[in-house]
This record gives sequence, structure tokens and C-alpha cells, in this order.
Amino acid sequence: MESPFQGHSAVVKSEWIDFNGHFNAGYYLVCFDDAIESWMDFIGLGRSHRDRHAVTTFSAQNHVTYVREVHEGAQLTISTQLLGFDRKRIHAMQIMVNSDEDFVAATCEVMSLHVSEESRRVAEMHSDAYARLGEIWESHKKLDVPPQVGQVMAVPGWSTD
Repeated sequence: MESPFQGHSAVVKSEWIDFNGHFNAGYYLVCFDDAIESWMDFIGLGRSHRDRHAVTTFSAQNHVTYVREVHEGAQLTISTQLLGFDRKRIHAMQIMVNSDEDFVAATCEVMSLHVSEESRRVAEMHSDAYARLGEIWESHKKLDVPPQVGQVMAVPGWSTD
């Protein structure tokens, strides 16, 4: 498994099209969020684990990069690559590909927090899920880091001074 996790696909619906005639920015995040469910199953933090241990995950931060325009009816696939983790956090990159034309449409860098449902606070994950992340990391650490990881948003040369 020396490739990102391939676990989600979608077709761009007509109601996701904006006044510019392309995929609305907000629906990219909907697709990325939908893809997180299969990723959580894959890494051992899916619904059954959450129900058994009364835990969940929250997105602490998402950084979406819109790479190329997508139109109604386009077939999308989303892969997820583990970038780092500890007992409370999972750092990952999701890559959305237009499968019809084979290009990267968008990326979403995400920081997920492991949370106790009882306290609604960040909590350490159970050893089984942590070990599973370690297994995945053994192959994902060999992957190239996508260029969108860690990008800073700024206007070049702009200063508030």
C-alpha cells in the first residue's frame, strides 16, 4: 500500500453548480467531508470504533486549494494521504481528481482532532487506532508530500506596517 487511500467518489450534481457555471466552492468541502468517513473506517476510527469507545473526530482546520475548474457531471475521486499523527491529532491531505479528464481539481489539508463524546474535549485515542495509524504511516511516509501542504495564504509583498 504505497499509495494514498482511495476511498471515495462522487459526481458533480447540478445543484452544486454556481452562477459562474462551475462547481461551487462550498461543495468541494462537502465532498472532502464525505470522503473523511471512508478514511476514518480505513484508519480504524470509523463509526463502530466511535460507538464502542464514545469518541469521535472533529475537523480543527481545513485548507482547501482550488487547482482547476470542475463542471456539472464530472466524476470525482478523492484519495487521502496520512501526513502525521499523534494520540490526539491526525494530519492528512485529501486530493480530488477529475477522473474523466485525469487532473487534480482540488486538495484539502485537514487536521482532525480525536475527541471524547462525553467531555467534548480532545482525548487520546485507543491503542488499536493508534497502532493502525502506525501501520499506514509505514507506507505513507514514503510518498511524496503534495505541494499544497503547509501553504501560507498572503498577498505577496503586502505588509500591514
